[in-house]
Amino acid sequence: MLPERSTFADATDLRRAVPPLLRRYRAVRARTQALAAPLSAEDCALQSMPDASPVKWHLAHTTWFFETFVVAPTLAGYAAFDPAYRVLFNSYYQAVGAQHPRPERGLLSRPSLDDVLAYRAHVDEAIAACFEHGIDASLDARIELGINHEEQHQELILTDVLHLLSRNPLQPSYEAREQPACERSELRWIRYRSGVANIGHLGDAFAFDNESPRHRVWVEAFELASRPVTNGEYAAFIADGGYRRPELWLAIGWDLVQSEGWQAPLYWRRSGDDWQAFTLEGLRALDGHASVEHLSYFEADAYAHWAGARLPTEFEWEAVAARGREAAAIDAWSPAARAGGSSLRHGDVWEWTSSAYAPYPGYRAAPGALGEYNGKFMCGQYVLRGGSHASPPGHVRITYRNFFPPHARWQFTGVRLARDHAA
Repeated sequence: MLPERSTFADATDLRRAVPPLLRRYRAVRARTQALAAPLSAEDCALQSMPDASPVKWHLAHTTWFFETFVVAPTLAGYAAFDPAYRVLFNSYYQAVGAQHPRPERGLLSRPSLDDVLAYRAHVDEAIAACFEHGIDASLDARIELGINHEEQHQELILTDVLHLLSRNPLQPSYEAREQPACERSELRWIRYRSGVANIGHLGDAFAFDNESPRHRVWVEAFELASRPVTNGEYAAFIADGGYRRPELWLAIGWDLVQSEGWQAPLYWRRSGDDWQAFTLEGLRALDGHASVEHLSYFEADAYAHWAGARLPTEFEWEAVAARGREAAAIDAWSPAARAGGSSLRHGDVWEWTSSAYAPYPGYRAAPGALGEYNGKFMCGQYVLRGGSHASPPGHVRITYRNFFPPHARWQFTGVRLARDHAA
């Protein structure tokens, strides 16, 4: 059984300084609940499509992760908050056991949101007890993975809430605030000479297993756009019949254009001769200078063909991003980039690359259930780089490999162009 709550508080907060890893754990957990705070219990229970999950499920699943992979193997005699949660909030870990069907997560009216919040508090106390027992290197790594896992779900909460609210005819906003208009930024082409690029994570800081091993890749000479494509540029593609011209599209993408009736990015809506976009702040006039977002891989690829360019490979993207300060002399590369110390201007939208999500040479998935985290999805997905405005601060690195199926549009996904260049 777990000790009383006051015992944990006395032991961890009053008798000694809180360990840095525990402080980070608590900060991440608090941020997740803060993201849910503007929502009603009804908001938190709904699922707007099979690919999205209710906020209540995100709150519970991230807790299930810590309970399953940190608390249960560590605390002798640990009493689960509710044994049924082992199935209800397991996402895809077959080695752990059965899962509730993903498309039916929105049918879980029980447990209540209050029950899920109590579950989070229960596991938070248990994590504090784990620190009292002592954290070895293996447990430290699992807690670190859980923290980064929860940060991924923080972004998913925002993307899933946006899709949910977009389906409501009242057009409600998640947060009532005005976003400042984006400044116009000239597009420049950054040349990269052919050569060997070192790709993948380097150093002792946290990275997901799919970012390793570090290896060498030959990159032919090319040019990379200094910024992502903007709404205004994408609107020109639409006006030029981009969604009516099959010669621009991959076959599967063209089939989706026809069957799904795609005519614009996911949340764009006509307003007379102009466009509006549904955002977390509600329905807004389209900002032509902002990065276009909510594109599928197929839309990004079709736009690139229309523009006389192509999508970069993930290795080209990383090779340029890793040049860091070497590119800072070019105005279009900002040293204030959000991720990894790079001077590459990114972080507005996740940027589709032409690279299939596949293992790096020498990659081996971890043994056991945690080996299912990334490796099992290395088929039928494409890599995205760069991070988005919904990514938690400090979460994204130059080597970070996000991945989604090519039809996905509900994430904050956009496009940066590349083109070949003679060496």
